[in-house]
Amino acid sequence: MMRLTLAAPAALALACLSGSARPTPTAAQALPKAITPSLVVLITIDQFRADYLDRYPGQLTGGLARLARIGARFDNAHHDHAITETAPGHATLLSGRFPRSTGIMLNRVGVEDKAFPLVAGGYGTGASPARFVGTTLADWMKSANSKTKTLSVSMKDRGAILPIGRSKSDVYWYSIDGRFLTSTYYRKDLPAWVREFNERVPVKAYAGRTWSLLLADSAYHEPDSVSVEMGGRNFVFPHKLTDDLIDAGSEIRITPYMDDLTVEFALHGVNAMELGKGPHTDLLAMSLSATDVIGHNYGPDSREMHDQVLRVDRTIGLFLDSLYKLRDSTKITIVVTADHGVGSIPEIAPASIQPRPLRVSLYDLMPATVARLQAKKLDTFAIDLDVQILLANRAAFRKQTDLDMIVNAFADDARKVPGVARVDRFATLVADTLGDDIARRWAHQFPATSAIELVVTLTPLSTWGGNVASHGSPREYDSHVPLIFAGAGIKPGTHSQFVRTVDLAPTLAELLGVKPAERLDGVPLKDALRWPR
Repeated sequence: MMRLTLAAPAALALACLSGSARPTPTAAQALPKAITPSLVVLITIDQFRADYLDRYPGQLTGGLARLARIGARFDNAHHDHAITETAPGHATLLSGRFPRSTGIMLNRVGVEDKAFPLVAGGYGTGASPARFVGTTLADWMKSANSKTKTLSVSMKDRGAILPIGRSKSDVYWYSIDGRFLTSTYYRKDLPAWVREFNERVPVKAYAGRTWSLLLADSAYHEPDSVSVEMGGRNFVFPHKLTDDLIDAGSEIRITPYMDDLTVEFALHGVNAMELGKGPHTDLLAMSLSATDVIGHNYGPDSREMHDQVLRVDRTIGLFLDSLYKLRDSTKITIVVTADHGVGSIPEIAPASIQPRPLRVSLYDLMPATVARLQAKKLDTFAIDLDVQILLANRAAFRKQTDLDMIVNAFADDARKVPGVARVDRFATLVADTLGDDIARRWAHQFPATSAIELVVTLTPLSTWGGNVASHGSPREYDSHVPLIFAGAGIKPGTHSQFVRTVDLAPTLAELLGVKPAERLDGVPLKDALRWPR
């Protein structure tokens, strides 16, 4: 990849320092001209922890290693919100705004939308970005140049939809019947290039295939006999996919081959849509989901995760090689990040983690809450528990003292539950975020005007979910993700300062010279740019 230098000629630098008139550069002294990328590529690796980049020394030899070496790498990048899930995380990336501003505050209030069914059948409910508020980089780019084209792809509907918000672009995700589809929010039927890809039945290349270790067994130090993985089934290498095409379409999601299929589809789309071919800038958003499914089933410390990290590194390398054959690599800007991290499996967490991590639910506390409401002759639906947040219909309470009594009683009960670290009144917590990272992240999660009364934070590595391993906390193992910019307009370097994923979009906007349509929570990371504006 061509490298440009910003070093000014010595005579020019001396003239600037001495205050003398700036000389006219000769041809040999001409300052480098800023390059406007023809293509921006966002690669989001679902559930990819930041420490995965350095956890296996010498074993990353593909695209991740290459981008980390030649790019601007921010080693202390975080999702600075409290519920670190796929939907909120993806929605921050190209919007530059926290979940409280995007409206995508939870997975369970994400993109599912029966009003917009899948085009051409397929499995799953309809989906749309109807709950997303505001705009994204895709909108800002199109506002600057109406010829800009956007393609967003993922295994997951939310992974494809939310990076580009409400933009009516080419957005496709995977159906377990082996096809990539979209919903009627975007179009009435599939374009010819998508139909052509699906008609090949690409999943048949993986049916009957075996996921074996990429390297020699001696390269892996994790035990391959941890029975809590995969709920006690199929937790030992090798892992064979069924020969049946329909079942293989589902099983492939728990293997590295899902990423290969997504990359294959994305490259097919780049070629068919001629992304990056014109004088303007196009956008490709590609979310790779296999790491998340493997992480949930085997955990971040498993042999399977070790192998997956090596494989997604190679897959991204093959993607880059293929993309650079199609387009001029000096005019492409690549960004790599993740939507969240993940915690270790609670049952096998290191002995140093005290108190011991637990699986927690607060729903057993609700009968007592209902009884208190009944005793006050109040609507028993006036208080609702949604996993880790307690909400109230404040209009149903005649007196503030009644609401406070019931909420405070629930809080007292919740604090006694093993695995609960803290229970905060949301309104009080929002007012005290300067020196409290957890409070700050909760404040970034929900609008201050929301109906939330309490938020509950668990002890480290304790979880709410039923997955073998999970995420969704304000803890650093869930918030800390990689952030690498590379390619056109990027200045190589490694940076240790604290940055946020909401800084990604304003950085790209600065690079492209496009104007955000609303106030952002993030700021441009000018250390990453060769030509900061």
